[in-house]
Amino acid sequence: MSLLLPALHTESDRTALRFGERTLSYRRLAAAAGETAALIGDSGRIAVWATPALETAVAVVAALQAGVPVVPLNPRSGERELEHVVADSAPSAVLAEPEAELPEVLGGTPRIDVVVSGEAETTTAWSLAPEPNAESAALIVYTSGTTGSPKGVVLSRRAVACTLDALEDAWQWTADDVVVHALPLFHVHGLVLGLLGPLRRGGSLHHLVRFSPEAVASALAGGGTMLFGVPTMYHRLAEALGSGPEPARALSGARLLVSGSAPLLPADHRRIHAATGRHVIERYGMTETLMNTSVRADGDPRPGTVGVPLRDVDLRLVDEAGNRISTDNGADAEAIGEVQVRGPNLFTEYLNRPDATAGAFDGGWFRTGDIATQDADGHLRLVGRKATDLIKSGGYKIGAGEIENVLLSHPGVAEAAVTAAPDPDLGERVVAWVVPSDPAAPPLPEELADFVARQLAPHKRPRTVHFREDLPRNDMGKVLKRALTDPPEETPAPGG
Repeated sequence: MSLLLPALHTESDRTALRFGERTLSYRRLAAAAGETAALIGDSGRIAVWATPALETAVAVVAALQAGVPVVPLNPRSGERELEHVVADSAPSAVLAEPEAELPEVLGGTPRIDVVVSGEAETTTAWSLAPEPNAESAALIVYTSGTTGSPKGVVLSRRAVACTLDALEDAWQWTADDVVVHALPLFHVHGLVLGLLGPLRRGGSLHHLVRFSPEAVASALAGGGTMLFGVPTMYHRLAEALGSGPEPARALSGARLLVSGSAPLLPADHRRIHAATGRHVIERYGMTETLMNTSVRADGDPRPGTVGVPLRDVDLRLVDEAGNRISTDNGADAEAIGEVQVRGPNLFTEYLNRPDATAGAFDGGWFRTGDIATQDADGHLRLVGRKATDLIKSGGYKIGAGEIENVLLSHPGVAEAAVTAAPDPDLGERVVAWVVPSDPAAPPLPEELADFVARQLAPHKRPRTVHFREDLPRNDMGKVLKRALTDPPEETPAPGG
């Protein structure tokens, strides 16, 4: 494999990073990272206190150049979760910006402050640093822990490079692109795509530090070409389009608008396209696989899908018996199956968990746990998680996502989530959780149930509807369905 971040070795004065008003050229980034790499030495693993700061980016680059795996730490993690991550990964030290206050759980871990000097020059030692082995670990990113303690996902340098090169192809990503985002740097989305992506291409990252529609508009108007965001951010951008001409003008000037980490609401797709003439494209990945699919920059936008498999990624859908579902010539195009993938983008292992690693694979195929349909052209439409979104009702297999999409097209619905509840007759019944567009005048439960039945099928109608002020979500905008339980009272939909 070639150099992971080749532009660092060019001594270029082009801007590599901008965080707020602070910038670093490639020359200065190489120097700052080289100084930190010398402090790291040959440590086993290095934790990075991943605040949205220039120092975090320098710390990650320094560890990668030193050939030491990076364990990004979420500054918002609870004490118990953080204690588990630190104990499991056993980092030799933690890198942090000098002003950061670290929690007590890191008190026994040696601290290295990352100092970024504006006058630093590239050193000979840095330019001669050898490239680590492609199969060596680059990152150890911990999962969200929704089904147990978080697992450390070991990602090799080859996996990172292959994913970013596949996105170069799908998104026509070049060194002329300036990526704009405000994503956290402890998730794959912001860390791999949002930080290492532009650095591998030799382009530039403009990190907003804190998201706001005004900051996005300013950054795009100031030369940004690609915007990375999560649905919550795009929803706020869609809301801001009515505040004046600047947001629409800025979004329409971007080369590519990319949303990920959760499905983008159909209404937000429509509002942004109507105001800007630009489509937001979606992609699909996860910590263990990095990126699997994407809508292509030169392809059909297909709102509601996450595109086609990326270069070198094999993808298949399997039924509950483990048999592959054929989508050739449109056969079984509506059949729901679990997504399984294989390719150079896959993780190496779960740290310290050989049992979990073995159980995650079906032969050479990684079991994603996501359920989807795929059309004859290869476009994937996610309908949920196998563990929480596959509803077995009256002998039918129903994907929660397709019901959510229909509910979201109703003018009285602002947000929606669908879950299953035990039912003595059906086995499981469809339950809808709805945030109404007008809380003072929510739609009737039977109206929503009939709306779904007409557009999909009678057996997919919600049998119970709950109205809420909001839906619980994580940092990346995903609905926390496990928190949608035990409402004070149920509102059954007639016909249930």
